[in-house]
Amino acid sequence: MYEALVSENSPYSSFQLFSISHLVMVVFTILLIIGFYMWRKPLQRHRIFIRWGLLAGLIGSEIYFNVWHILIGEWSLQYTLPFQLCSICIYLATFMLLTKNFRLFEIVYFLGLAGATQAILTPELFYDFPHSRYFHFFIAHIAIILSPLYMTWLEGYRIYFTSVIKTFLTLNAMAAVVFMINLGLGANYMFLARKPSNGSLLDFLGPYPWYLIPLEIIALCLFLLLYFPFYQRKGQTGRD
Repeated sequence: MYEALVSENSPYSSFQLFSISHLVMVVFTILLIIGFYMWRKPLQRHRIFIRWGLLAGLIGSEIYFNVWHILIGEWSLQYTLPFQLCSICIYLATFMLLTKNFRLFEIVYFLGLAGATQAILTPELFYDFPHSRYFHFFIAHIAIILSPLYMTWLEGYRIYFTSVIKTFLTLNAMAAVVFMINLGLGANYMFLARKPSNGSLLDFLGPYPWYLIPLEIIALCLFLLLYFPFYQRKGQTGRD
């Protein structure tokens, strides 16, 4: 039984988009976010435990991801380096929580919420419940989502319109670097070389490389949508 939960040749290696196991995690994530918001005031007393819990989820998931690929002999420069958008967010969110840096918060707020939400809705995942990779995937992405929400709801950080512009420029700078890495390694980090194997939003945006153009527009629109809750709070100050 144990081997079936960790093996790459597991009988649970057939994740299906919008299956029961997928929808359960989508609903669980939504309920967790709602509960986090509704209980944000009493949770203030437990900020340190929540912060370190999120750090454990982020760091632990990244360690597990690499160790698992090493143990099964599939660690590779083309697949396992932390250059997917959510992998980058794991590192940024980790340093954000450790340092409480406002500049990192701006980036993680937009990239983390937009990227990890998209990942949970259309996962690039090949292992189903109860495989360990199934739990790893959702723990990692839920931690990415909750990290900027923690900074917003429990630490009082705020977003500005300039945060939208800075994050959008940062995203494009990241994409330029990762694009060159893809060329050098023959990889597909950030899906800049081809679409993901599983169904995703990219399937509706045309063939490669043309889907990259509407993807830019969608990213900017998502950033503006994520900024909207702060629009009426422009008088409040963020923390540097």
